[in-house]
Amino acid sequence: MDGDSTDQQALREKLTALRAQHDALNHEVDALTENGVVDQLKLARLKKEKLKLKDEIARVEDQITPDIIA
Repeated sequence: MDGDSTDQQALREKLTALRAQHDALNHEVDALTENGVVDQLKLARLKKEKLKLKDEIARVEDQITPDIIA
């Protein structure tokens, strides 16, 4: 396996982990809001963390499939 393939595999693994974290936070946010008792500060922190993960996911996806100028 060459270095480029190894890098791509590492990026894919990182992407999978980031998506799993994002999904877990999404479930936690949903559970908090469904219970009716909402800690607004905790909810805001979770949503901020979700946004950071979403940005990181986008960055990793861009590294895996960079824009090609034709």
